[in-house]
Amino acid sequence: MKDTSEALAREILEVVPIVMRLIREEMRRHRSSDLTLPQFRTLVFLQSNPGAALHKVAEHLGLTPPTVSHMINSLFARGLIERPGSVLDRRRIELRLTTRGNSLIDRVRGETVSSIAVRLEKMRADERGNLIAALESLHRTLQGDEIMPVE
Repeated sequence: MKDTSEALAREILEVVPIVMRLIREEMRRHRSSDLTLPQFRTLVFLQSNPGAALHKVAEHLGLTPPTVSHMINSLFARGLIERPGSVLDRRRIELRLTTRGNSLIDRVRGETVSSIAVRLEKMRADERGNLIAALESLHRTLQGDEIMPVE
């Protein structure tokens, strides 16, 4: 059993970077040309983490808080994010996407899904079904597992 689990882990380590590269390429291709990649990544992060503080965005992007603050101001001015104060702590700003920001990310995700789906049409229907079942199982198994940092 351990051999099978290790073989599966090795295969995941081989395939996931390929899948992530494809996703990144497609997301970049479909994003608005007037958005920089860090701006786009900020919007994606905020869609998954509504109410995040500026330092969390900076940590995610690997940028300094002053750099991210400037970027947040630009996204705010364009109507893509809002930054209401926290009800619990007036000093804390909670960053959220506006309806316009959410619509932009939803559009890009939808176009990315469509592009990837075209590539997956090359697989046989039974292979696609098996892959869906396997990915759902993987999701259930790993969901909630704490991610350990790679050293």
